[in-house]
Amino acid sequence: MSFTKTTEQASKYNHLEKMSISELLTNINNEDKTVPLAVEKSLPQIEKLTKAIVQKLQSGGRLFYIGAGTSGRLGIVDASECPPTFGVPHELVVGLIAGGDYAIRKAVEFAEDSTEQGWADLQKHKISKNDVVIGIAASGTTPYVIAALEKCNKNAIITGCITCNTGSPLAETAQFPIEVVVGPEFVTGSSRMKAGTAQKLVLNMLSTAAMIQLGKVKGNKMVDMQLSNNKLVDRAEKMLITELNIDQETASILLKKYGNVREALKNYKNA
Repeated sequence: MSFTKTTEQASKYNHLEKMSISELLTNINNEDKTVPLAVEKSLPQIEKLTKAIVQKLQSGGRLFYIGAGTSGRLGIVDASECPPTFGVPHELVVGLIAGGDYAIRKAVEFAEDSTEQGWADLQKHKISKNDVVIGIAASGTTPYVIAALEKCNKNAIITGCITCNTGSPLAETAQFPIEVVVGPEFVTGSSRMKAGTAQKLVLNMLSTAAMIQLGKVKGNKMVDMQLSNNKLVDRAEKMLITELNIDQETASILLKKYGNVREALKNYKNA
């Protein structure tokens, strides 16, 4: 199957090395402005995958992101932020990257070209038909990701993807494809830029909307967040002060006693 990789097309700009810093920043910013509009066009696809995620999570399943390079790292970032933000177990949303944890910081040569390792990495987590697996690849051609999703399909596991080309092998493989076409990068082929931004925006949507649907937000507040630093403790205290019309000292006592905002609210009102 042949398709056009817009992520590899030549930049609309040339002679970048001759631009001033101001010109470089302005032109990068102008390109970045187009990304949310590209995401907007994909909202129907994003909605379909979100519904599938929510259904599986409500039934006790898990969400997996799998990717290579920048795409893999973005999945890991989103997965790692779910427990502190929403108070969910670390095993609920899992990010996997070609080359393993070492590849989070340093490139692992040819790791993304393996057609066996992706499925092997998923099997380490006892992947099952209760789960959802989302492949992330700007190009839509990463063998590590595509082969993993093919195995998932054969094992009745729901699959989705986030890619920045239309009609890619990855999108053809995923049951719930999301294709956000951001066009050529400012630096030709540097998909860590607009494509990476688009992937991050979509990941924000998927996980945040799913967690809200699971009841992990009250009003607009992160009532289940983990109180892992002083900033979050201060935020939690302000939530309680506003919600319960109490002073800071009482809010602090409640948090120390119950551990998070949700439990403090529930037990204070029932006391």
